[in-house]
Amino acid sequence: MSVRAPLSAVALVTPVQLMVGGIIFLPAIYVFWLSLNQSSFGQAATFVGLANYAKVLGDAYFWRALVNTVIVVAVVVHVELLLGLLMALFFASGVPFRPVLLAIVLAPYAVSEVSAVVMWRFLFEPDVGMMSQVLAFVGLPPIEWAVKPSHGLFMVSLLSIWLHLPFSFIIIYAARLSIPSDLYEAGAIDGATGWAAFRRITLPLLMPALLIAALFRYIFAFRLFSEVWLMTGGGPARTTEVLAVYLYLEAFRYNAFGSAAATGWLLVLASLVLALFYLRRLYREMFGKHA
Repeated sequence: MSVRAPLSAVALVTPVQLMVGGIIFLPAIYVFWLSLNQSSFGQAATFVGLANYAKVLGDAYFWRALVNTVIVVAVVVHVELLLGLLMALFFASGVPFRPVLLAIVLAPYAVSEVSAVVMWRFLFEPDVGMMSQVLAFVGLPPIEWAVKPSHGLFMVSLLSIWLHLPFSFIIIYAARLSIPSDLYEAGAIDGATGWAAFRRITLPLLMPALLIAALFRYIFAFRLFSEVWLMTGGGPARTTEVLAVYLYLEAFRYNAFGSAAATGWLLVLASLVLALFYLRRLYREMFGKHA
């Protein structure tokens, strides 16, 4: 038997739904309409159907930006999850001075992206940067992030990991603290070693948190813009562009609003497909056995 929501509850929820619709859905619908038109500054929109999508998908710079995005996202998300998991296990083991160390670990998340990029540009300046001098002292070459595309993508990935690792860590750490100690005591009585306890107790119970952290970080990393734009500007010769930088250039350098809108919707579709995959995995981990 279905239960109808009282009118008072509907009245309380309706303003929020209208606000969400006005802030998210209406602009999304407008951007989709714009992606089906050709327009620019001072030019009336002209309906062109799917021509903008064909233009974007036929652009070599788009595919280069897509490949760069996939590489950076894959490296950033998986390294973050691995480091976040290791740090969560380390802190949960009873490390001394835990409040101080937690403040140090979470500090990068309080730094703005602009400040972080400026700081890292000075630290890794190939000639006089402190980190470049440290690399030279141990016999390693400097990271020429402004000249070599691979070095630029490496710097962007390293900076993004440093900035957003606290986000993944705090989710995994909170999930680790929620695991009852009785489970480990029972495992120890049954003769489980540390590795066996991790495989049989810790990892399965942390899997929902890992999936949630991966889902959010994949979506956020796909929108990576500030680190790339402020660090390399997409150069040299547009070789370090990611999809968000490609969208920005289409909209505000080449004034092709239709192509930029089409790129935005392709990003949305990619994020939705990825989110659907992780949400299905998360549902199976949390509710699949009881469905």
